[in-house]
Amino acid sequence: MSTSHDELVRRFLVPSTATLTTVLRKYGLSNTYLHQVAPLRPGTRMAGPAFTLRYIPAREDLNAGEVDNLKDAQRVAIEQVQPGQVFAIDARGETRAGTMGAILATRLHQRGAAGIVTDGAYRDSPVIAELGLPAYAAAMNAHANKTMHHPSEFQVPIACGGVAVFPGDWLVGDSEGVVVVPADLAEAVAQEALEQEEKEDFIIEKIRSGASIVGIYPPDARTLEEFARWKAGRG
Repeated sequence: MSTSHDELVRRFLVPSTATLTTVLRKYGLSNTYLHQVAPLRPGTRMAGPAFTLRYIPAREDLNAGEVDNLKDAQRVAIEQVQPGQVFAIDARGETRAGTMGAILATRLHQRGAAGIVTDGAYRDSPVIAELGLPAYAAAMNAHANKTMHHPSEFQVPIACGGVAVFPGDWLVGDSEGVVVVPADLAEAVAQEALEQEEKEDFIIEKIRSGASIVGIYPPDARTLEEFARWKAGRG
């Protein structure tokens, strides 16, 4: 039986992004951590499947006239985001304008989005940081999005922070940044990351008690036996 969305969220919110990258490397995936994308607010945690939006460079004829909420790809996308999804924006690493501001971020929050992520910038960043909606970006910039961006299409594969993101891939964030977990690996990676995190908790406990890293990190057979007893003792 497949794991439910809520259960996957619960599992993904436990391990760190560092632990997740370690597990993903076991599957041969080394380019999964979004480069230079950080939370607006320390202590942020986030997990959910991606709803993607792709920007291309702005051009005067593309962005002429008033915004049409029924045709503009960004506005249409926002009204289609489902509860629990993470709105992921491909801004090409361009930070000379925001990718959205507080009003649209608030709308996403009201729609039940699990977070917003961009390798560009946000405007109204202080307001967004206080919304209660996990938000990750490469920068802050008060310019409106169409100064530098044109919303092209949504729910397509994108690049964000130098990482490929497909609609439905899981985006998991903590105070360090954001990791992409391919949708077809989500269940396995979430479970293995939980187990890896517990093992690392044990190792850190040993190191803090004065143990050498020899035989501990990485753990040898004796340490693994001790870990099994420690784990059993915790129930």
